[in-house]
Amino acid sequence: MVQQFGAPQQGPQKTRQAVILFLKGSATPVVMYFDNPQAVYAELKQLMKSPTPVLVEKEPTGPIKKLCFVSTQIAGLLLQEEPYM
Repeated sequence: MVQQFGAPQQGPQKTRQAVILFLKGSATPVVMYFDNPQAVYAELKQLMKSPTPVLVEKEPTGPIKKLCFVSTQIAGLLLQEEPYM
């Protein structure tokens, strides 16, 4: 029997978390995957509150190998949980 498109899958579904970064002057958000995304999210959240500019350099896993930006350029930040295979 053929499985219908969009039919629920059997068993537990794997999920991963991504840190999504919105930068001022950038049209699209930056999606980054880390081994410990909660810690990176908390660190970037603290840097957003700081009035002094700090150069941030991150090395996420996945398609983005290295990212550098100034903390005052962060427009928004979120932690997203997504299913994957």
